[in-house]
Amino acid sequence: RMWREGVGLAAPQVGINKRLMVYNESGDKTKWLKEVTMVNPKIVEFSDAKDVETEGCLSFPGMNGDVERSKWIKVEAQNLKGKKFKKKFKGWEARIFQHEYDHLDGVLYPDRLTDEGKEEVKPRLDELIQDFGEGGEL
Repeated sequence: RMWREGVGLAAPQVGINKRLMVYNESGDKTKWLKEVTMVNPKIVEFSDAKDVETEGCLSFPGMNGDVERSKWIKVEAQNLKGKKFKKKFKGWEARIFQHEYDHLDGVLYPDRLTDEGKEEVKPRLDELIQDFGEGGEL
């Protein structure tokens, strides 16, 4: 289950090299039945329309930045029992999915910041590197 202020978690964030993610768009740990788990998800279509919202990440505590993402996406995935499904995500849920999906591809939200956004988070990134090392291991 998600904890702290997070709404999603991808397996690589906790050292598991699998294409698996879980999220709960409410971010409310008491609503754990609303958690969505996806195995081997794939984005098959992106909207041309984009929007910019502030994002943060459990992997980068104490920082956030504006990230541009597609307003809607179409996804194919499997549930935990291996059953394939397709779904269209819009708005906040589409943003959460794209954020977690990036983790599966080794892309982190600071990679998607503008040059100005990257400069803004650089001091905090430097602190995290000093505290946890270049590779980020705890």
